[in-house]
Amino acid sequence: MFEDLEKYKSLDFFARQIVEGFITGLHRSPFHGFSVEFAEHRQYTTGESTRNIDWKLYGRTNKLFVKRFEEETNLRCQLVIDHSSSMLLPLEGHRDLQHPNKITFACYATAVLTELLVRQRDAFGLSLVSNGIDLQTECRSSRVHQQYLLQLLETELNRPLPDSSRRQSQPQTTHITDALHLTAEQLHRRSLVVIFTDALVTPADQDPLMDALRHLRHCKHEVLLFHTLHHGQELNFDYPDRPTEFIDLESGRHIKLRPSDIAQHYRQNITQQTENLKRHAIQYRIDYQPIDVSKGFDQVMLPFLLKRDKHH
Repeated sequence: MFEDLEKYKSLDFFARQIVEGFITGLHRSPFHGFSVEFAEHRQYTTGESTRNIDWKLYGRTNKLFVKRFEEETNLRCQLVIDHSSSMLLPLEGHRDLQHPNKITFACYATAVLTELLVRQRDAFGLSLVSNGIDLQTECRSSRVHQQYLLQLLETELNRPLPDSSRRQSQPQTTHITDALHLTAEQLHRRSLVVIFTDALVTPADQDPLMDALRHLRHCKHEVLLFHTLHHGQELNFDYPDRPTEFIDLESGRHIKLRPSDIAQHYRQNITQQTENLKRHAIQYRIDYQPIDVSKGFDQVMLPFLLKRDKHH
């Protein structure tokens, strides 16, 4: 079925087909149970689910009580896409649904999430970030608002690719940490913050990135981090062993080398950085999801939604 959608590049059509074909069968929202606050205890009734029994209270009183919750609001979700130049890798995967590059994967995944959220009547907004917040919309729940967000995503997908044969005159490095700090401060109501980023930062920016993620959690937002990479090229450094010119799409720097000369050192560094990010995410109770875009959308995003639905 997924291959049949290849000729339908519209984000709207794609999102509706994915939701209707794969997600409609879920028993409940994969985000169910997020936006609730504890209200009071009541005595447990024999035969009901034990899921919400307060076992700590049972240990003190030897009586079974159930936690009662009240809905704070419908879910509020801020969808954050890192659209820095590094997210355009691999360049040949632009708008290829079966083998997408990172920004294509992020945009199509976000489109599917907006379709899911609008059907649940949940409010959602979109942020595009790089050195700061380049674009941020209000958080609304209407179909009109969703169509506006899809237009923004289409514009992002149609952004001209960089000309790798030309050197950029000025560096365009990414400081996503600033954008995440601003997001934490500007979201005044408790929200689910969904982030798509490759998290490719300099060694000096690794700790500030962790601080920005912790800031989001400190503000009581739930955070879902999609660590979006092309594992073959960016984790395994899987390149032919011949002299190759590499180009940094953000700084424009060109360097010629034989991949085997630096492969071991590169893999050690990127593995350490990735494990560090994962470890801190677990520590801060962030839902960390590694994404290998080379596997394609249906092999990554849909299993995640099914798994999250079962978990909740």
